[in-house]
Amino acid sequence: MQRATASIVMVHGAFCASWVFENFRKPFEAVGHTVLTPDLPGHGPGETPAGISMTAYAEAVAELCRAQSVPPLLLGHSMGGLVAQMAADRVPVAGLMLLAPSAPWGVSGQSLEEAVSAVSLFALGPYWLQAVAPDRMVTGHYSIDQMDPAEQKRTYDRMMPESGRALFEMLSWWLDPMMATAVRDAGRVRSLTIAGGKDAISPAGTVRRTAERLGGELRVFEGMSHWLPGEPGWEDVATACLDWISAS
Repeated sequence: MQRATASIVMVHGAFCASWVFENFRKPFEAVGHTVLTPDLPGHGPGETPAGISMTAYAEAVAELCRAQSVPPLLLGHSMGGLVAQMAADRVPVAGLMLLAPSAPWGVSGQSLEEAVSAVSLFALGPYWLQAVAPDRMVTGHYSIDQMDPAEQKRTYDRMMPESGRALFEMLSWWLDPMMATAVRDAGRVRSLTIAGGKDAISPAGTVRRTAERLGGELRVFEGMSHWLPGEPGWEDVATACLDWISAS
């Protein structure tokens, strides 16, 4: 069947690059999928993503999808989950798999941590004009918190700055008159959305609201946090995605 062998485009989140999927892609490739893991604009070696918008990220992913011989499956993690939704608004895809996705325009956060994440960035001044560096304490406590200390260090050391403009459009969408992260038509696409029960960055309650907007399936891995493609238990997440693909 076409869907069983469709290419899969995996979209990374903020402060990182395609290396996030180094291990996560392997189970998909083992059953015959071609896996594409692009670096978002400004995230390649030696690049800095200052001033790049969420729209530019989505357009880059949409262009890669258009280049495939058949519509690919699109998988995104964290900010990449929102980019994937936006790309699916622009180009036909065979399905969406969203891992701890950031919420689109109009979906309010369900936790204090989400509000603090958005407001705290204003302490940097006009951060939307800058490239924002990752914060070791925040990352360790809320993003890669389920990893052992050695793996946390290896992961953090690979991280890079993120576009302040993209962060503003994503985290403070209610202040964005251009509605950059609005997702209007992705609900036409079959979707699987996965949340971590211990995730404070993309809490299960907020992820549930995103899944409801898409009208797709939701799964919650209660013992997991935010780094679903790489923290302990990632193999189960990959299996859930593969089972969902096979069931289509």
